[in-house]
Amino acid sequence: MITYQSTRGSKRELSFEDVILSGVADDKGLYLPNSTTLENLSNLTQEDLSYEDFVKTIFISLDKNSAKYVEDLSIYPGFENSPEPVLKEIEENKYVMELFHGPTKSFKDYALQPLGAIANRRLNEIGKRGLVLVATSGDTGSAAIQAVKDSENIDIVVLHPNKKVSEYQRRQMTEVIKSNVLNIAIDGSYDDCQKIVKELLQKNSFENQVISLNSINWLRVMGQTAYYVWLTKQFSSPINIAIPSGNFGNAYSAWFGRNNGLAINEIFCASNTNDVLTRFIHNGCLEPKETTQTFAPSMDIQIPSSLERLIYDLQGDTTKFYTSLQDASRADLDSGSLQKLQHIFSSSSYDNEMILDEIEKLYKKFHLIIDPHTATALSDSVKFRSDLPVVGVATASPEKFENVINKVIPDYQSKDSSNEEQFIVLETEVDLVENTINEYF
Repeated sequence: MITYQSTRGSKRELSFEDVILSGVADDKGLYLPNSTTLENLSNLTQEDLSYEDFVKTIFISLDKNSAKYVEDLSIYPGFENSPEPVLKEIEENKYVMELFHGPTKSFKDYALQPLGAIANRRLNEIGKRGLVLVATSGDTGSAAIQAVKDSENIDIVVLHPNKKVSEYQRRQMTEVIKSNVLNIAIDGSYDDCQKIVKELLQKNSFENQVISLNSINWLRVMGQTAYYVWLTKQFSSPINIAIPSGNFGNAYSAWFGRNNGLAINEIFCASNTNDVLTRFIHNGCLEPKETTQTFAPSMDIQIPSSLERLIYDLQGDTTKFYTSLQDASRADLDSGSLQKLQHIFSSSSYDNEMILDEIEKLYKKFHLIIDPHTATALSDSVKFRSDLPVVGVATASPEKFENVINKVIPDYQSKDSSNEEQFIVLETEVDLVENTINEYF
C-alpha cells in the first residue's frame, strides 16, 4: 500500500484519503509518497481516451486508491473546452506548451480543478466542511477560487501581497463575491503570505477541516505531472523543458515525472531578479534575500516551498537543511547532491528590461504574444547540453499582463473588467489574519 510521509522524518504516515486534505506535516515538512502504483509512467498510453480520462489513468497509476475519487468525477468542470494542452512548434526543434486555456488562464487550473473536485468529494464522504487556506503570488489564488467557489462543502481564504500582483490577477480573485470566498491583501510579500498560511495550517485551530490548495498539497504535483506525461507522448525522442519558476511546484512535477520514467532529459528553471532558484541551482546554496517587485509577479518569491521535495529526493531528510535555513538564513546541499542537481537542472535570471526585450523579440520573430513569465522560458538564451527538442512552458495568458506587454507592443489590449471587488487589507500578523477568518466564517 502506498503511504505518504514527511520530508522531515515524522513517523506519521498518511493514506491517499488523508493526503487529499493535508497541508504541512506535523514536523513542518511536506508529504511525499513512499512509492507509486506503476513503476514507469512512460508505460501509459492515451489511445482513444480524452485528456480528462487520460489524467484519471495517471492519478490511478500513481496511487490506485485515487480510483474511487476520480473514476466517475468531472475533474475539469471549469474548462469550457477540452483541457488538453496546446502544443505549438515555433521553429525547428523549439516548441511551446500552452497551459493557459482554463477558467483563470494559467497553468494552475490544470492541478487545482481536479484537486478542488476531489477535496469536495472527500469532505462529503466524511461529512465535514473544509476551510481552504491559500497564499498566492498571482495565479494560484484565482485558480483555487474557481476550483471551489461552487462547492457545497468548502470555504476559501486567499492571501495575496497587496499591490504586488497585476490588476487582472487581483480582479480575477476579488470580483468573485460569494459567501464562501474571502480575499485578504497582505501588506507584505508573497513569502509573508506563504509563511502565514503555513503557520495557520500547522496551528490548525479552526472549527472546520483546514486544507491547503497550494503546491504544499501532494495532489497538486499529481495534477501537474499529468501534463508532462501527455507532453512526452507527443515526441518520439526525449525532450528538454524550460519552465518559468517561482514556488518550484511546476519544475518539481517535471522532475518527479522524470524520476518515474518520463523521457525528460534536462530541466531549465527561469527566474526573475528574485533569483533564489538560479543561485541555488548554480551553487547549491538556498539563501533568500528581500523580495523585489517585478514584471513577472508569480516569480516574486524568495522561499520556494516545493523545493523541499527536491532536496529530500537529492539527500534525504530535510530537517537539518531547513533548521540551518531558519537559524542562519541559508542552507547548503552537500557536494554529491549538488552534482546530481546540476546534472538535470540549469537556470538563468531575467530582469525587467530583459523580460521586455524577450517579449518584443518573440513578437517580432514569430508574431507570438506571450506573458512576462513565459518570455523567460522561450528566450534564445535558454541553452541545454543535449541537442533535443526543447519545450517552453507557457504558464499564463498574456491577457493578465496588458500593462507590461503594452510597453513593447503598444496596440495590445486585453478584456477590460470593472466589476465590483471585495477584499480586506491586513498587516502581516498571523493572529490578525486568524481572527479575521474566524469572524468572517
